[in-house]
Amino acid sequence: MKSNLSLLLALVGGIVVGMSGVAPHWMHNESLPMLVLCALIFQVGIGVGAMDNLTAMFRSLDVKMLFLPLFTITGTLLFTLLAFFFFNHESMFDVMALGSGFGYYSLSSVLIAQLKTAAVGATAATQLATIALLTNVARELLSLFSCQVLTRKGGSLAAISTAGIGSMDVCLPSILHASGDQRIVPVAVFHGLILEISIPMLITLFCS
Repeated sequence: MKSNLSLLLALVGGIVVGMSGVAPHWMHNESLPMLVLCALIFQVGIGVGAMDNLTAMFRSLDVKMLFLPLFTITGTLLFTLLAFFFFNHESMFDVMALGSGFGYYSLSSVLIAQLKTAAVGATAATQLATIALLTNVARELLSLFSCQVLTRKGGSLAAISTAGIGSMDVCLPSILHASGDQRIVPVAVFHGLILEISIPMLITLFCS
């Protein structure tokens, strides 16, 4: 929750600084988003590599659980496509890119801004990145507040899938508390890791 509020405050602060014209010149460098993206991906790699029980965790997975990330990706993209037909003022591929963040607001917004700037200009790319940011923040917040209900009504897998990438961090304590089953932890973490890997590939595909 604090990270979401901090992110929204950072966005509002950036808008205010941008409108005031006091931002230093280096902040307008077009290479800056890619540098930030590389730092984020590097940090993800450090986190994955630092997990002591990573091998044992994956070995304990039920083979059927390996399909859960695929179902999450497919379901999310299908509903994103449905949303395009209701709000078809944007390109279908842009809308699909917006839905491919799976709750990872920072990575998806930076990627979209970087990949779309050359094609549509900085202003339009920033607008898309802002929508991606708000969309994925909303997904994480909704998942966080509803995961216990989803776990009780639809099972822990429903909550894991809805949480998207949040299944391996932000939403995991709530899902675990609602289910009371420690065996869901490797499933939730594996689900989040696969989504984290798929996000750059899907967004790059839809923004190319």
